[in-house]
Amino acid sequence: MFKVNPYRPGAGLMPVYLAGRDEDIKNIENLFDGLMLNIPTQSVIFSGLRGVGKTVLINRLQTIAEEKGIFCRHIEVEERNDFISQIASCSQAFLRKISTVEKFKHLIQKPLDAIKALVVSFDPGENTFSLSVQERELYTTVNLTQSLTDVFCTIGEAAGKAETPICFFIDEIQYMKSNELGALIAALHRANQLGYPVMIVGAGLPKIYSMLSEEKSYSERLFVYKEIGSLEETQAREAIEKPAEKMHVRYTDDAVTKIIRLTKGYPFFIQQLCQIVYQNTSTDVIDGKCVEKNVEEFLKTLDNGFFKVRYERCSEADKKFIFAMTACGELPCTISSVAKIMNKTVNSISTSRAQLISKGIIYSVRYKELDFTVPEFDAYVRRLEEYREWKKENKIR
Repeated sequence: MFKVNPYRPGAGLMPVYLAGRDEDIKNIENLFDGLMLNIPTQSVIFSGLRGVGKTVLINRLQTIAEEKGIFCRHIEVEERNDFISQIASCSQAFLRKISTVEKFKHLIQKPLDAIKALVVSFDPGENTFSLSVQERELYTTVNLTQSLTDVFCTIGEAAGKAETPICFFIDEIQYMKSNELGALIAALHRANQLGYPVMIVGAGLPKIYSMLSEEKSYSERLFVYKEIGSLEETQAREAIEKPAEKMHVRYTDDAVTKIIRLTKGYPFFIQQLCQIVYQNTSTDVIDGKCVEKNVEEFLKTLDNGFFKVRYERCSEADKKFIFAMTACGELPCTISSVAKIMNKTVNSISTSRAQLISKGIIYSVRYKELDFTVPEFDAYVRRLEEYREWKKENKIR
């Protein structure tokens, strides 16, 4: 039987009630207001584990920015995708927007030339412009940083004159290539120095802080950094109860307590468990027993979807590294502890460590300390038969 369900687990799906992010939203709204007034504004980077709602938050902020009249574009960085062509496409979209106003048409040519130079210099085989051989030679350059800086400065200048600020919302920043990230930071920095209304709101896994600082030391002054984590108890309660209130359904205190304990307050887990519990409950009061009888389905759903898709990206060597991390017992753990369990040297497992960080499976919490980017991933690993067999083979308790 079809039943309207007020919970929405999924990658970046906006929940019926966005709990626990009011302060973050208000703070960024203030930055948007400054941008609209041409006041130099810092860009913002959100970081956090999988399932904490980073994408949901930046999607909400994009809606707010658009309502204020800011030109916005969303870019999701992918491991095999070309970020430069995406930023070029977004910049072109801005030029199309202001070109519809007669008095701004004269602002188009300069930034359009810069975009052509960026695309052709970065990957001539992928450009979308019809350029002659002579034009290709004119635009070709080997300096990606300078090319992207020219784009940001020229569209920034046009944005200022057209009184239409620009904000790029960039998700999954951890997948950006080093040269692209360095060029992006430099371009944004120069545009900000010149007072142009260009801003970035980005999101990614915890390792993006070190990525940014490694590329450009001044990135710490360029961005406002905000870590997004699990919800506090009061916030988690709201995330559980508010959607159900719309359907005239309520939770007992015991049910809420059990859900928070099982989900650790992570927004995605709350949405997933509550969706299952709500779907399988026919009464208008959800109690602790309703929650308990759905725990097995909840874990199975997470294992077959949220966890498995990440685990299957790992090579055999990666999996052994993950098993050793889990066998450490308490996370975060040191790389030396992982090496000891694997009966190897730290240097010999450094490649697996680097690959897992690159794939977004683990991250460095502190110097030489590691943890999973997915909450409760170690609990998932413990449920795997493959892990239990590995422990037997290696005589690990």
